[in-house]
Amino acid sequence: MDHQSEKDTSRPEVNIPKITIPFFQTPTVKMIMIGFLTLFLLIPLQFVKDLISERSQRKNEVIKEVSEKWGSSVYFYGPILKVPYTETNSNTFKYAYLFPEKLENQTTVETKPLNRNIYNATVFTAQMNFKGSYVQPDFDIQNIPAGNIHWDKATILIQTTNLKSIKDQVDITFGGKPYTFEPIYNSNSGFEALETAPINMAGATFPASFDFKIKYDGSQLIKMVPIGKTTEMSMKSNWHSPGFTGNFLPNDKTKVISDDGFQAKWKVLHINRAFSQHYFNTLPDLSKYAFGVNFIIPVDEYQKNERVSKYGFLVIGLTFLTFFLIQSISKIRIHIFQYFMIGIALVLFYTLLIAITEHSSFRLAYILSGLAVVLMISLYSFSILKNPKFPLLIGTSLSALYLFIYIIIQMENYALLVGSIGLFIILGLVMYLSRKIDWNSN
Repeated sequence: MDHQSEKDTSRPEVNIPKITIPFFQTPTVKMIMIGFLTLFLLIPLQFVKDLISERSQRKNEVIKEVSEKWGSSVYFYGPILKVPYTETNSNTFKYAYLFPEKLENQTTVETKPLNRNIYNATVFTAQMNFKGSYVQPDFDIQNIPAGNIHWDKATILIQTTNLKSIKDQVDITFGGKPYTFEPIYNSNSGFEALETAPINMAGATFPASFDFKIKYDGSQLIKMVPIGKTTEMSMKSNWHSPGFTGNFLPNDKTKVISDDGFQAKWKVLHINRAFSQHYFNTLPDLSKYAFGVNFIIPVDEYQKNERVSKYGFLVIGLTFLTFFLIQSISKIRIHIFQYFMIGIALVLFYTLLIAITEHSSFRLAYILSGLAVVLMISLYSFSILKNPKFPLLIGTSLSALYLFIYIIIQMENYALLVGSIGLFIILGLVMYLSRKIDWNSN
């Protein structure tokens, strides 16, 4: 029996050619190019920040100009009893400056906006009512004989600012008699001042009481030096966001702040501040002991725009990352020029925001700018990706990111905490979505 030769049933080897990914299409190179593009877009983003700073500076200049014409900040240091005397063996006049034993002030402030072009300045009219009393001064501590004291030439002095905006004549009732203040310039202190004509206090009885009123048009700030041995001040205003400033704060139990305005009271004793109740020869500058209220907007629209622009790098980076992940998952190629167009649209958001804010509120400007950019990028994404679910994902992600940033900038104390938690969650989502991507096959 012949044995047939055994047939070779093995199949011939097939050489499958390796698919070589073009160098510029490798994931690493694409990530590097997108990273460089993100850094490049920081240049126009910085131009936007400079624009916000320039517009803010322009607003401050306009507000300063308007405020100076209406009336500047109010600083009040007085009333001070100024008594001339001569030293023994000298015919030279010198002065004793005596502070009141008790000083009470009641101030009512009515604020209103003053418009110029597209800018608003907050100005006020302040009605300040003063009363108090002086006690018998002791000149023996300076070894000044009673005969050297010229009580017939005593005056009452007030150092202040903003004389041009005092609305009415300032009269003081002292010891039951009326006297009128006249403006002077104190070359030693540089302050403007008001001073009465000489008051004949020879034979005057103490305590000597006084009361007077003064009405200012002003802006930004009211400050007062607590020169009374006991100084009490109360202030009432329609301003809703006062900034209590200076060396003393109001009593928390009497402080009331609402959308309709505020009320506050201060009480300062002589043991609370490090200066005396009388001075001889020179009157010291006590402005560092002054206290009062700022009538300024805590965070204006430009500051909000500046804070939003600081998140520009984050918005661009996360948006590019979203497109990159979609590109990696769907195998759809997105050209670097298309990334560039998307980046420019994201930068234009901030230009739109500052432009619309100047003619409306920040909230409305943020909504309109955000809707415009999200709609533009979503439509552009649809033309690139073709599949409607990806543009929908991008539009939703970008809207959530803008909402997240808006929430952060409204916070003050918890902005860092909320921002950090939000970024942590975003990083976790990116890690989860990218866990199954085969980076070597893209």
